[in-house]
Amino acid sequence: MDVSMNLWVLTILGLSALIAIDFFIGRKPHDVSIKEAGIWTVVWIVLAALFGLGLLVFGESQASGEFFAGFITEKSLSVDNLFVFVLIMAKFSVPSHLQQRVLLVGVLIALVLRAIFIAAGAAIIASFAWVFYIFGAFLIYTAWKLIQEARSDDEEEFEENRLLKSIENRFGVADRYHGTKLFIRNNGKRVLTPLMVVMLAIGTTDVLFALDSIPAIFGLTQDPYIVFTANAFALMGLRQLYFLIGGLLRKLVHLSYGLSVILGFIGVKLVLHALHESGVHVPEISIPFSLAVICGVLIVTTITSLIASKRQAARDAAESAQGTEAEQKDSVEA
Repeated sequence: MDVSMNLWVLTILGLSALIAIDFFIGRKPHDVSIKEAGIWTVVWIVLAALFGLGLLVFGESQASGEFFAGFITEKSLSVDNLFVFVLIMAKFSVPSHLQQRVLLVGVLIALVLRAIFIAAGAAIIASFAWVFYIFGAFLIYTAWKLIQEARSDDEEEFEENRLLKSIENRFGVADRYHGTKLFIRNNGKRVLTPLMVVMLAIGTTDVLFALDSIPAIFGLTQDPYIVFTANAFALMGLRQLYFLIGGLLRKLVHLSYGLSVILGFIGVKLVLHALHESGVHVPEISIPFSLAVICGVLIVTTITSLIASKRQAARDAAESAQGTEAEQKDSVEA
C-alpha cells in the first residue's frame, strides 16, 4: 500500500486526537464501572472497524484484510498482556481509583516504544529478507514456550525488569501514593512516587510482549502503516478492556493454547514467505485464510475455556458441599 507523508501525518494527528479525548475523559481518578468500560470498548472496536473499512473503500482489499488480521491478532495477544497487568497492579497495591490513570499512561508509553520497534523492524526487513527466517523460528519457539507455561501449575509473579530497577535505584521511590503526583520532594530530594513506578512497569513490560507481537504482525503484512495502525487500535482500547473482562480473565483457561496455535501458524507462514523470497517454490498462505484461522482459533479457545471453567466451578462447588456435609456429620457425632 502506497502511503504518502500527508496520510501518515493525518493518521498520527487523528490517533493523537483520540488519545487526547481518552485522556480528557479519564483525567479525573475514579473507579471505572462495567458500563463505562463496556461502552468505550465498543467505541474503540467500532473505530478500528471503520478504519479497516476505510482502507477497503479508499485503499485496497488486500490492505483492509491485512489490517483486520493484524488487529485481531494484536488484540488477542493484548488480552494475554492483561494477565500481567493484573499481577503488576496487585504487586504495587494500586488503589482502584488510580488504576485507569496507570493504564492510560502505561499504554501510551507502550505505544511510543512499539512505534520505535515497528520502524526498526520495517527497516531490517527492507534490507535483509532472511530476517523472516529468524522471525518465523522465534514465533514457533514462543508458541512452544506458551504451551509449556500453560501446562505449568506454578503461580505467576511479576518481577521488575532491570530497566525499572535501575530507575528506582537512581531516583528513589516514595513509601506511599500521593494522589496523581508522579514525583515528590522527600528531604529535599526529588523521588518517584509508586504511581510513576507502576506506569513505567506497565509500559516497559509491554515491550517484552512486543518481542512476539511485532514479528507476528509482520508475518501478516510487511506494510509499516498497517502494522502501526493495527497496533495502535489494539493498544488504545486495552485500558477499558482491562476493567471490562478483568473478572473473566481467569476463565479464559485455554487462551495460552489458542495464542500458541496462532503464533505457531504465523511462524510457519513467515518461514514459507522467506523460502518463497529465496526462490523456493512453496505455497504461500493468503490473508483471507490467515484471518479465518485466527478467528476460528479464538472462537474455539473461548468456547472451550468457558466450558472448562464452568465444569471446574461445578466440581469446586460439589467438593465444597461434600466438605460441609462431612464437617456437619463430625459435629453431630461429637
